[in-house]
Amino acid sequence: MTHWFHRNPLKATAPVSFNYYGVITGPPASKICNDLRSSRARLLELFTDLSCNPEMMKNAADLYFSLLQGFINSSDESTQESKLRYIQNFKWTDTLQGQVPSITEDEAKDVHRSLKIAAGIFKHLKESHIPKLITPAEKGRDLEARLIDAYVIQCQAEAQEVTIARAIELKHAPGLIAALAYETANFYQKADHTLSSLEPAYSAKWRKYLHLKMCFYTAYAYCYHGQTLLASDKCGEAIRSLQEAEKFYAKAEALCKEYGETKGPGPTVKPSGHLFFRKLGNLVKNTLEKCQRENGFIYFQKIPAEAPQLELKANYGLVEPVPFEFPPASTQWTPETLAAFDLTKRPKDDSAKPKPEEDVKPVKEPDIKPQKDTGCYLS
Repeated sequence: MTHWFHRNPLKATAPVSFNYYGVITGPPASKICNDLRSSRARLLELFTDLSCNPEMMKNAADLYFSLLQGFINSSDESTQESKLRYIQNFKWTDTLQGQVPSITEDEAKDVHRSLKIAAGIFKHLKESHIPKLITPAEKGRDLEARLIDAYVIQCQAEAQEVTIARAIELKHAPGLIAALAYETANFYQKADHTLSSLEPAYSAKWRKYLHLKMCFYTAYAYCYHGQTLLASDKCGEAIRSLQEAEKFYAKAEALCKEYGETKGPGPTVKPSGHLFFRKLGNLVKNTLEKCQRENGFIYFQKIPAEAPQLELKANYGLVEPVPFEFPPASTQWTPETLAAFDLTKRPKDDSAKPKPEEDVKPVKEPDIKPQKDTGCYLS
């Protein structure tokens, strides 16, 4: 099965030794730095470990960030920053400028929750930490508001895709599926609009993906809305809704081709090769033919010139980011530990300065081999 979600490249980071020669004056500080070095290395390893699960990732992240807290906030529970706040610079690459197996219900829940947590992390960073940066984020860089907003919205949209797949599998009411699909299409449209003022050389591929998903879920919304209209004996309107679904599905197909031909960051996924994509095409075709047959034999209704307005609101199933907070500071951070860092002893002459770090090497992402296309289903 081919990939379904577009992803920009994993951010790569330069090594951090946490070696502060002269500054570290006692065993507690030395231990904190050693633990930081090993926990950061472990966390980075998990990014490309195919055996990693959400619990492993959370535990590793909590351990690292609990140790890092002493470099950010004062240990006396005040709102003051730590005296170590600016002792270390971190260097990261920039994601824009610098076949998936069918899933079980438990895996779908993991995907759904992970995307909501990711949205919450992006939101928390934007609201609580990015404003505190010494140097404001440059335009088009990962910490800039437009990109952070786009990531939040895309995470919400993709989590809702899992909800839609589940609703279809459980044969929920067409009206609910149509409303969820409409809301999801709006999410993708909003994310695309958020990136519209970025330099096309960096954002074009990402935006093609967002646009094709918007068209795909708009087609889904019109398709299931047509089923709702037919069930209400509004066959003429149902035909017009299905015709609109056909039009948006054709747009999505064309955009899949354009997306594949557009150069830009991130691996190219193939939504049009996914069974979930192809099933919609067959569903639209078969439902439209059914409506046309029934209108010719039973209803004899006029087909409206204008497509029905989709003013659909889902009663449940909408995704909100999961609120995120960094873990509490490690219990290793005591007044004695902080006192063991003496910033007055930092090297000041040029000869004592560490050599510049090498360029950050890209992350070698795991090569996930395509599996047999068994469809996107939740069991």
